[in-house]
Amino acid sequence: MLRAIDINCDMGEGMGNDEALMPYINSANIACGFHAGNGETIRRTIELAKLYNVRIGAHPSFRDKDFFGRRELDIPGDKLYAIVIEQIIKMDMIAREKGVKLYHVKPHGALYNMAARDPKIARIIAQTVKDFDESLVIYGLSGSHLVKESQAMGLVAVNEAFADRTYRDDGSLTPRSQPNAIITNETESLQQVIQIMERGTVTTVSGKVIPMQAETICIHGDEKTAVGIARTISNALHRKMMNR
Repeated sequence: MLRAIDINCDMGEGMGNDEALMPYINSANIACGFHAGNGETIRRTIELAKLYNVRIGAHPSFRDKDFFGRRELDIPGDKLYAIVIEQIIKMDMIAREKGVKLYHVKPHGALYNMAARDPKIARIIAQTVKDFDESLVIYGLSGSHLVKESQAMGLVAVNEAFADRTYRDDGSLTPRSQPNAIITNETESLQQVIQIMERGTVTTVSGKVIPMQAETICIHGDEKTAVGIARTISNALHRKMMNR
């Protein structure tokens, strides 16, 4: 059964797609300066989001611009807490400066993947968000430890699925190091999103159909195909909702 769903996108990463993507999304995950971006890009992205009535969220990561935050790092829990809250505070300060309320937090890259599978890391991130502002929503991989640990702490956490990534049989994302990890075809991306929304399933790279719950769908703003995919999905979902 088709239902309304949030479409989110990673932004403020200096890829040049942000303004073109804004009409087709509901939530923007804004880089906080650790894997990409800086104060200027944060301000510009928040201004665009405000203009298009798009919710804004902090997109914290490891401090690792050389690898775009996609390299897994082993750091102590107290240091992880510190780097996450530093980024949330920075984003919140600039949001307030622009007269906008921070809506959500979604970890980026390696931190996102580690929080999905490691309950300890998930708890640290959830605790950080709760300590800062327990009204913030957490976006995490569908069925992941981040979603479960956040909900266990009484936070609102939503299951996220991806329009432009493929899945393995265990529900994890196919590693970017593999050639079939990214979906670049607009039709294939739309088909995956419709399957998730209508059937609550996704077809993995092996051809297996597995359960997939999602309240939000992510499109990566750093991909060249992002605008086309976002437009296709947004327009198709709008038509389907109008014709229900």
